[in-house]
Amino acid sequence: MAIVALQQVATAQKLRFKIAGAPDTTVHLIKYYGEKLFYADTVEMKNGIVEFDGAKQKPGIMAVLLPEQKYFEFIYNNEEVQIETTTEDFVKFMKVKKSEENRIFVDYIRYLNEKKILANQLVEQRKGTTEGELTYKTLTEQIENISKEVLAYQKSLISQNPNKLVSKIVQMSLEIEIPEAPKDENGKAIDSLFAYHYYRDHFFDNIDLTDDRVVNMPIFNAKLSTYFGRTMMVQHWDTIIKYGFELVDRLNPKSEVFKYTVTFLTTNFQKSKIMGMDKIFVMMADKYYCSKNAEGKSPAFWMTDDKLKELCEKIPAQKNTVLGVVPPNISLRDTTDKNWKDFYSLKSEYTVLYFWDPECGHCKKTTPKLEILYKEKLKERNVEIFAVGKAVGEDFQKWKDFIRKNKLTFINVGVTESLYKAALEDARQFVPKYTTIEALNYQTTFDIFSTPRIFVLDKNKKIIAKQLSMSQLEDLLDNLQGKKDAPKLMEPDKEEDEQMQGN
Repeated sequence: MAIVALQQVATAQKLRFKIAGAPDTTVHLIKYYGEKLFYADTVEMKNGIVEFDGAKQKPGIMAVLLPEQKYFEFIYNNEEVQIETTTEDFVKFMKVKKSEENRIFVDYIRYLNEKKILANQLVEQRKGTTEGELTYKTLTEQIENISKEVLAYQKSLISQNPNKLVSKIVQMSLEIEIPEAPKDENGKAIDSLFAYHYYRDHFFDNIDLTDDRVVNMPIFNAKLSTYFGRTMMVQHWDTIIKYGFELVDRLNPKSEVFKYTVTFLTTNFQKSKIMGMDKIFVMMADKYYCSKNAEGKSPAFWMTDDKLKELCEKIPAQKNTVLGVVPPNISLRDTTDKNWKDFYSLKSEYTVLYFWDPECGHCKKTTPKLEILYKEKLKERNVEIFAVGKAVGEDFQKWKDFIRKNKLTFINVGVTESLYKAALEDARQFVPKYTTIEALNYQTTFDIFSTPRIFVLDKNKKIIAKQLSMSQLEDLLDNLQGKKDAPKLMEPDKEEDEQMQGN
């Protein structure tokens, strides 16, 4: 259980607990924010009694944490709470002396536990029978009846306590009831995936997205994890972006629910190891952090100006390098320091855009491998390598020496020393006749903060893959070109794989 410090502001009553069997010790009041627990207050317990000041707490699910990570949960909703229990079994012996929310909540938890035990017993009995037997059918009906009883209990609790937070908690746990699929005139389902589509489109119906209290309960985070997870949604960046935008745009942009949902999506995919998933972070950040609302401010009201500036300075470049986009063209000089070459003009089926540095340790290892792949396999299959090297200052000669020594035959360009100096004096002599400002500043344009970096482009120069090791690059192109069983030139290199993923 991860716990970090948290300060909150609200109005409340005293929270008093009497715990039989507990020694005099330090006790913490903790509360949920999403799935995580945070410290909210700390006091000393005397004679089994501990009392917290709820004046700074927000409504939600909270807990009392004792030594050895033992804790029990309760509901706080701006009312005085008095609960007695024992260390022998917190829930079983819990008595709610004051707090209508918790009286209902404790009864509900006990009811669920009783029904769960009974259902588990019936499931175990059924394991000893065979499907089709009368006993199997009888046990199955009993199990289903328990589920129906629980659902009826939950709906009754909700209807009888419409203004209670506990009702919203119970409602959030309910599954969406899917109606029968619409049928055509012949009685055939119009949409064979109706149940899935209905479930997806109504997934959040049982959650009051206008109520900021939901972020202070772990179930909201669980719902988001399920909705955007593998069991519910195709794990493709554009799919998650589509439904992420749809959900966030339904929310009050000034609310905690908005803040939590946006943060959930950006942080969960920011450092994903799955190629392409970084696009979710980039597009979410572009829309909900780096745009301006009607007030001329960032929608991310929880971010400080310096953090926003730091984030948003990088987003334009990162948008250039996500999967599915056509990045800006690069037109630079080759090693003759006279000829201009660009990758848009290449008529290749695939283009490997490769950024490297002649002094980079990893580049010294991967660049010769890239030449082997190109010369012995890719060139004859109409795959071009467009390599952009660091060639300013002393690196200009080192760049040319490395190319000569390793006999690199693919296209090599760079901002050469003479081009760099001339462009500093007056870039207009080159722009737009030969190149662009974006190309001259390719490191910023393509977010090149470390090397080597690889992008694979299709015939339309759209990015279809990136950050691959040489063995991964070979596998990808073999598969794309129908050469899956072709002999491999590159052995997998774990260090190289990890290094590419880290760039």
